[in-house]
Amino acid sequence: MATATPTLEQIRRRSLLSGTIGAIVEWYEYTVYGVAAALVFGHLFFPNLSPGISQVVSLATFGVGFLARPVGAFVAGHLGDRIGRKSTLVLTFSIMTVATAAIGFVPTYQQIGVAAPLVLCVLRLAQGFAVGGEWGGAAIIAVENAPRERRGYFGAWPQIGVSAGLLLGTAAVSLSSWLSGDAFDEWGWRLPFLFSVVLAVVGFFIRLRATESPAFLAEKAKMDAELERRKAPAAVLLREHRRPLLITVFGRFAEAGNYYLFTTFILSYVTTTLGAPKSYGLTASMIGAAVNIVAIPLFGAVSDRIGRVRTFLVGGALIVVTTWPIFALVHTGKLWAVTAGVVLFLALGHAMVYAPLPALYCEMFPTSVRYSGISIGYQMASVLLASFTPALAGAMVLWADGSLWMVIAFAIVTTLIAMVAIAFAPDRRGRSLDELDSLLASRRADDGARVTAAH
Repeated sequence: MATATPTLEQIRRRSLLSGTIGAIVEWYEYTVYGVAAALVFGHLFFPNLSPGISQVVSLATFGVGFLARPVGAFVAGHLGDRIGRKSTLVLTFSIMTVATAAIGFVPTYQQIGVAAPLVLCVLRLAQGFAVGGEWGGAAIIAVENAPRERRGYFGAWPQIGVSAGLLLGTAAVSLSSWLSGDAFDEWGWRLPFLFSVVLAVVGFFIRLRATESPAFLAEKAKMDAELERRKAPAAVLLREHRRPLLITVFGRFAEAGNYYLFTTFILSYVTTTLGAPKSYGLTASMIGAAVNIVAIPLFGAVSDRIGRVRTFLVGGALIVVTTWPIFALVHTGKLWAVTAGVVLFLALGHAMVYAPLPALYCEMFPTSVRYSGISIGYQMASVLLASFTPALAGAMVLWADGSLWMVIAFAIVTTLIAMVAIAFAPDRRGRSLDELDSLLASRRADDGARVTAAH
């Protein structure tokens, strides 16, 4: 019996689910590591160091994964632009799932010595490689299949993956802590890593039902017919699309590192520096993530109405003016204050700068190099900022004798850099992707003609 051809609406729905659910599962797996690094990895894998230093080193292993993200972005970008978005996303999903489950079995320092943190770092690198190719594919598969007037809204949905993963990850750690009690440091911390296998089954089922976008299929057919154009996407990107690539990198400065300041770092700061219960940071993160999940699609839709750039700039301004009050709340060490601070950041500033990025970035690159462009730019920013931000923030607190002024200044300056970069971004909402491809091709041809005339 022949299988019915999916309708356009079904294709859009499956693509949106593939990008969103897959991102949620992968970010759950990524988040679980961050939470464990903040809470237990310091004394389990680096017990020979002082408590403060072991905490910084533990958070640094969280940053190790970011070093592999540009590599994953290059590889996945090439495969995604040449073979297909769907196949590439299945590959990154598989690598992430295997690496995360394996972390749940890694022996501690007391069991195998220095090999323990080394194995941990290798698996963390594998996680980073997978995430390096995940974000671009998830964003593209949603945006390329979206109606032109709703690309901001569709593109925003995979963005909830970070906060949904944070919510599920912290909830899983909290549940594991409750189930294992005093044995959490012994074996309870392993449960959230092993549970990722169950989530992966759901993710695989949904991701395999996704469909390549018409824009990519048309571009692939064109490249197959014109073999001379089959150049490495990364080479074309660096030669012909440097301006949008730089905007993509620096545009992330508002949220790349700041997200981890207000989630992973705060978990460590509240517990280690302020001496508050672990539940304070976990509760604040879960409530903030839940609000963020609602806010991101909302501001994605707002970007369809007022523009991606305007939405981003308003969000950046909110981060600048609220950073000091938020950290003042957190510094009190009270549950309600810590929660209010995290919620304020995630519900307003972060949601407004994060929601419009997929549509904005996709609209800056042609279909032929879109996966490479947004993946490489996005992940380069991760290395520059997000990678070691929690560890750097912890070191800043030590240098400032417990004061947060350096952390606050860091958050404000990086946000201002992002606002300047995005101010130079074009706003192309409402145009079809085919029209944008023609526009960008025409501009490249004009630029080439001017260069030839100059010589």
